[in-house]
Parts: sequence; structure tokens; C-alpha cells
Amino acid sequence: MPQETRIEKDSMGPMTVPASALWGASTQRAVENFPVSGHRLGRRFVWAMGLIKQCAAEVNASLGIIPKDKADLIKKAAQEVIDGKLDDHFVVDVFQTGSGTSTNMNANEVIANRAIQLAGGAIGDRGLVHPNDHVNQSQSSNDVIPTAMHVSAAAALKEELIPALEHLAAGLEAKAKTFDAIVKIGRTHLQDATPIRLGQEFSGYAAQARLSALRAQKAIRALRELPIGGTAVGTGINTPKGFGKLVSEQLARKTGIEFVEAANHFEAQHAKDGFVEASGLLRTIAVSMIKIANDIRFLGSGPRCGIGEISLPATQPGSSIMPGKVNPVMCEMLMQASAHVIGADAAITSAATTLGNFDLHVGMPVMAHHFLESVHILSNAVRIFQDRCISGIEADVKRAEQLVEQSLAMCTTLAPVIGYDRAAAIAKKAFDTGKTVRQVALDEKVLPEDRLTALLDPRAMTEPGASAGPAGG
Repeated sequence: MPQETRIEKDSMGPMTVPASALWGASTQRAVENFPVSGHRLGRRFVWAMGLIKQCAAEVNASLGIIPKDKADLIKKAAQEVIDGKLDDHFVVDVFQTGSGTSTNMNANEVIANRAIQLAGGAIGDRGLVHPNDHVNQSQSSNDVIPTAMHVSAAAALKEELIPALEHLAAGLEAKAKTFDAIVKIGRTHLQDATPIRLGQEFSGYAAQARLSALRAQKAIRALRELPIGGTAVGTGINTPKGFGKLVSEQLARKTGIEFVEAANHFEAQHAKDGFVEASGLLRTIAVSMIKIANDIRFLGSGPRCGIGEISLPATQPGSSIMPGKVNPVMCEMLMQASAHVIGADAAITSAATTLGNFDLHVGMPVMAHHFLESVHILSNAVRIFQDRCISGIEADVKRAEQLVEQSLAMCTTLAPVIGYDRAAAIAKKAFDTGKTVRQVALDEKVLPEDRLTALLDPRAMTEPGASAGPAGG
């Protein structure tokens, strides 16, 4: 059955639009021009667009730029965009005009037509509410889209990623306390090193998670300056004095994020350095997550032929051919999600590098898409990793003790007392004979037994100033 249609017009002429669609001719042109990926700028970005249009209408009305009755209709329609009720009408592909003009017009047309409906009019009656003259009043795509980038990215960091990282940090801190008494072997260069407590290792992971949350806060800080008010090229043409400041204040009030008008609109619109900085911090968080997940994956390797100092929760069968095999799937999941973030940062950086020319940046939609997708994926991955992996980790105390005692690095505390060369000879003999450092040292009577026992106390080796002899290298 043929779809019912209507005719809408823009500056280029008439366009056939689905009868039920709230978008208009400009959006329909974009739909036909950019059938590229099927990816759209998602819920978080659409929310930000609705919020910006609502705040703009409020400020325009307060300054007497548009009539209050039209502003009220725009505000109500924009609220439906904010609430996600009109998401199906945001239909433009991510890979579109680099300024995001198509997405801005999509928002303008949807909000205008919904406002017309709320006024009891027929969709397309621009005499009631006009997408450009009313919804887009005092704005340009060139300041709205980068503002939406900053607002959506900062809100995603605040509401999704920071809580997830704090949740992980709390879980790792709890494990650090639980494991504090367990002494295990340290490893540097993938080789045995001096003992360390399992709790100390986990405290390092917890600190990484806490610092990651702080880095996400720094990323929000990098995004707090908003380009709104700069319109086409940063000069603020067709914008009343104070508009950018007032809209920024409204956005700050409604989001609880300390947004401010950009100190320099030319920098804010011609470049995307703040966004690149935020992406770089997100990449750093991903690198940190990979370190945590990879270490835990290796510490739990085995169960019989690996390191096996910890055991990870069994969440699913690990093999279609090897019965009983269980894999560290939650670690692998987080590492893959983090790899995605690193790749997304490369795309963001590439777009920022090559598409920022003269007085407008034209890589904004793809930058926004990759950043918001990264935050969403990483936030979910971090929370799942805590709930389905970290919370269920258990330590194998016996295995940890065995590996410590077998380590040749135990001779480290002997060196300041008997000399480096003699300690090294003991380590070599232990390796050649298959004995422990303790056994060789006792056999050779290098020190009285009680002195040797004190020097080779693994727990003491994990404390500051643990050396029982004179200082040495």
C-alpha cells in the first residue's frame, strides 16, 4: 500500500515528505542525500538539541525577539524532544554535512511542526511557527551543533561514565582491603620480582579507577565553554546582545553542569580543541581500563597451568570443544570496549585535524557520534565488569604462597647484608638445583638461621623500609 505523503517547501523548492513525519523539506533532502550508514546521532545528542532549542526560545522571548505565545509552543515541543517522545523523527545519518546543518534543521522542523500541532494547526503551516524564523531564531547550525556536542558529551560523562568508574573504584577498594594480608610474588618485565601484597596490587587498580573518574571530570571541564551566540562564523551576526551568555546560563541551570559562554567564539567555532582534549582524556581512561582488565585476566590464568593467584567468577562455558573450560570473558569484554574507545579517539582526532579549516569546523557529526558512543559503551562495560567480575574474585592463598617461596627474587633482601654478588650466586644455584633461595642459603650457612628467617620474611618485604640490613643498591 503506498505511503501517504505531503508536499513541503524550503529555499530550494518543494519536497515530498511522509504525511506522518514531523520533519520538513530540508530534512527530507538530507535523508535522500545521505543514505550512508544507518547510524543517527542518538538519544543523548537529540536530548541536547531539544534542550538548546528550549533555552533559546526562553531567552528569545525574554529579550522580546519572538512572541511569548510562539516561544511557549516551541518550549513545549522541545520538551517532547528532551523527553525522547519524538526520537523517531530525527532521521538524518551521522555522515552528512560536516557542520551538522541537516541535524539542526531536522530539530528546527520537528519542533516547529510539533508546535504547530500543539497550536491546533496543520503540519507545515509556517505562519504559526516557522523552523528558521522562530525555532532557529538568534542561532546558526554553526554554533548550535558544537554547543550540542559539548552539552551532550559533558552530560554523558557526568551521568554515565563517572558513576560507573566510581562504582568500579569502590569494588576494587573493597577487594584491596579483603586481600591486604595475602602476600604474592611481584612481577616486572614479566619476570619474578620482590613480593607484593595482593591488596597492594588491587589498591593500584582502585587508584586507577578513581583517577579515571577525575579525568572524566577534567573532560567535563574541557567542554564547559559553549559556542552558542557566535552564529555563522563567531561574530554573533543576527544575535541579540547577551544571547549566548543567557542561553549558557539556562543550560547550566538545567543540567547542573557549569557551562559558560565561550571566551572567544572564533576559537570555539573554528576549532574543536576542547572536544579533542575531552576525547584524549576518555582514551586515557580506556588505556587504564585495559591495564586493570588485562592484569586480572593474567592473574586468574589457569586454572592449573597458569598464574592462578586469583580465581574469576565463572560466567559462561568457554569453549564449544573443550568441556569444562571457562574463560575470562568479562576482562576481554572490557578490553574490547576500551579498544573501541581508543579507535574512536583516533577518528575524532583525525576529523579534528583535517576538517577544521578557517572559520568553521566541518567534522562535527562524526566527532559527536564517536564520543557519545564511546562513553555509552565504556560506561556499560565498566559497570558490568565490576558487577560480574571484580565483585566475585577470590584469592588462592596457597598458590600465592608457593610462588613467593619459589621465586629467585627472594634473594633481594640478602644483597644489602651479604653483598650483591654472593646473593646473585645463591639465586643462580637455586635456579640450577631447583631449590628455593631459602634452602640454598640455609645449606650454605650464609647467615644464622634466625637472621635468615627475618630477612626472607615475605610480608616484611612488602612494607616500607623492610630491608633488615644496611642500605644497598
